[in-house]
Amino acid sequence: MIELTGCSMYHAIVRERVRALFAAVNHGDAEPILRQFAHPFEHCFLGDHALGGSRTTLAATRRWYDRLYWLLPDIRFDLSRITVSGGPWNTIVVVEWDETNSATDGVRTYNHGVHMMHLRWGRATRLLICPDTVGLKATLDRLAAAGNAEAVAVPIAD
Repeated sequence: MIELTGCSMYHAIVRERVRALFAAVNHGDAEPILRQFAHPFEHCFLGDHALGGSRTTLAATRRWYDRLYWLLPDIRFDLSRITVSGGPWNTIVVVEWDETNSATDGVRTYNHGVHMMHLRWGRATRLLICPDTVGLKATLDRLAAAGNAEAVAVPIAD
């Protein structure tokens, strides 16, 4: 049995909390993530497309997750690595993942990327989502060609 103390115990707790947040997303529930944001916060998704942009309010971020689930209703993340550094007052979390979905047209796609999060006293002050934007853009373009207007909508920002 490995004994955890100090920051290593804190880091283990953060890793478990991150796993739980991704599990909620995998079940279509963004509310646990929304509850983790500090005030103020920033939620960023790389790329110039319908899921891109930056949000700083819970209302806009909730609309963003609604759009995500509308476009990719069965999105699922498999986490390959969670790295945590720093103390509770200034924590950086990096999550490497592989993602699958069958979008609204039933075509199974795969993506990979990284979430980077800054925490202060257990609350997220910044979440930066960095997917393979080329693959995501191809999926969104395919959905748009099939008639899904949300796939080419203006990014949600505030």
